[in-house]
Amino acid sequence: MMLNKRAFAKVMIDGVIWSLITYIAFYLRLENAAFRNTDTLLFISATVIPIKFLIVIFNGHYKISWRYSGFADFIKPSMSILIFTLVYYLIIALSYGSVLIPRTVPAIDAALTLIAFLSVRMMAQMLNRTKKSNQKEPYELKNILIAGAGESGTMIAKEMQRHKGLGMYPIGFLDDDRDKLNQRISGIPVLGKIADLNKVINSHKPDEIVIAMPSESGKIVREIFEKASLANIACRTIPGLQEIISGVVSIDQLRKVQVEDLLRRKPVQLNTENIESYLKGKRILVTGAGGSIGSEIVRQIRNYFPEHITLLGRGENSIHEIYQECKRKWEFLKLDAIIADLRDKRSLEKIFKETMPEVVFHAAAHKHVYLMERNPSQAILNNVVGTKHLVDLSLKYKVKTFVNISTDKAINPTSVMGASKRISEFIVEDASQKAKEGQCYVSVRFGNVLGSRGSVVPIFKEQIRRGGPVTITHPDMVRYFMTIPEASQLVLQAGAMKMNGSVFVLDMGEPVKIIDMAKDLIRLSGLEPDVDIKIKFTGIRPGEKLYEELLNAEEGTNVTQHEKIYIAKNSNNLNDFNSHLKELLVIAETDDELNLREMIKKMVPTYKNGTIN
Repeated sequence: MMLNKRAFAKVMIDGVIWSLITYIAFYLRLENAAFRNTDTLLFISATVIPIKFLIVIFNGHYKISWRYSGFADFIKPSMSILIFTLVYYLIIALSYGSVLIPRTVPAIDAALTLIAFLSVRMMAQMLNRTKKSNQKEPYELKNILIAGAGESGTMIAKEMQRHKGLGMYPIGFLDDDRDKLNQRISGIPVLGKIADLNKVINSHKPDEIVIAMPSESGKIVREIFEKASLANIACRTIPGLQEIISGVVSIDQLRKVQVEDLLRRKPVQLNTENIESYLKGKRILVTGAGGSIGSEIVRQIRNYFPEHITLLGRGENSIHEIYQECKRKWEFLKLDAIIADLRDKRSLEKIFKETMPEVVFHAAAHKHVYLMERNPSQAILNNVVGTKHLVDLSLKYKVKTFVNISTDKAINPTSVMGASKRISEFIVEDASQKAKEGQCYVSVRFGNVLGSRGSVVPIFKEQIRRGGPVTITHPDMVRYFMTIPEASQLVLQAGAMKMNGSVFVLDMGEPVKIIDMAKDLIRLSGLEPDVDIKIKFTGIRPGEKLYEELLNAEEGTNVTQHEKIYIAKNSNNLNDFNSHLKELLVIAETDDELNLREMIKKMVPTYKNGTIN
């Protein structure tokens, strides 16, 4: 076993100290008589001392850092001492009669060795701290105020204290826990409550604020961020636990506040207990698997140990990316990537025959409103025809659970895209009436998904990166927002509820003004709206609304077992639906836009061609 210089030095220090303690223990027990017993001393030197060195080497003492060792690192030396003590007693028993070693000597040896080992390591740590404190800092430390004195906050503070090279010095905490007020945590004072932020900023002049409350509501985070912005103070937050793979908060996991932190409500936590029952061991097909929602559905499905996942999409690059990600992260996961167009029923049927899916998540769709207004036939051929093909094949091949992803734009639609998704809901509802017992065909309706491809957030970020302007269609435009994980969990939860024919709606709180979100993102980038980055209003585009709805006025909702999920009441008349659908598909093939819009109006009476202000 080859040891480097540092490891060899550690072995020699531990070994020599331990060896000396052998003689010291012997002397403490026998005093001057110990030196007259030369035979015993020679015996100890030939047997006990080599054993100690061997234990030090093979127990790996040299692998433990003395300067940074903690309580857990003393377990190995303690085990070594225990092992040696047992061996020592065995030596005494085997040599009984030939050499004289009192039975109390191993106990004295063990106690002295433990004290010596602890002392050496503590001394190394003290020397290291003294050395660091004597070093001149080549930079100025930033004064950091930490919002949140819980476990995350205290761990971050300790990291700052331990690693001065980071240039951060924690001056205090803010926390609403009364038991912590006016106390010191790791030597750092709790200066007040979150509501006292302005007062603390004025009195202590922090250079930066770290928000260490990963489970707190977006409202609180937003309040802190806005107050910090007004005082021209930078603001960072630590990630939520789902973002920390190791489960340990460290200083390098600090990140700037993201727009997901600024939702004006707490992120919805769904009950996932029943999800495993219909996904574990099942064959699953995900359409649009390369998209923002589809790929997140795939990531979450794998937590429930499916037998096989089929990734289906039309864009080869996005399907390739999610396939490679899955293979890299989860080698055990059985999956296949297939490129196909949902409009090609023959290819789809071949896929169903080969994979025999038991669960289908339908996330594929054309979703850009302004593009579909210019290409209305494509919206119908992809969103409607694709859904119809999937539903028909799912019924034919006895798919047990079918979840269709819809949108708030399907309600009182002013766009062909929204109307196409409303018709898709009708298709799934019609299929639910043909489903056999034990089958479940449902739709899920939600608003804009933060960070998804084509959503306002990535567009705004790119515009800010280029120096502006940030373009908004109208100053009064509002939207419902949710995170990608929220949307994906809702999709999985919908299938678990086993409520055939339902359209599920998530309670997403109050809608958010797009202009407020744009200003937040500009400030998050360290810039000022209308000073560093201009905001430009471009006018509402064809098919857009100032606001979106999740329900028709006539619909209303029924409650479910989950307080944040509702069911839109069924008020649809599907008597002439299938005959109208056939006619719609024929018109879409001819690309006759005028007749197409008229037929959409027949099928979706609330559809209005144009923009609603």
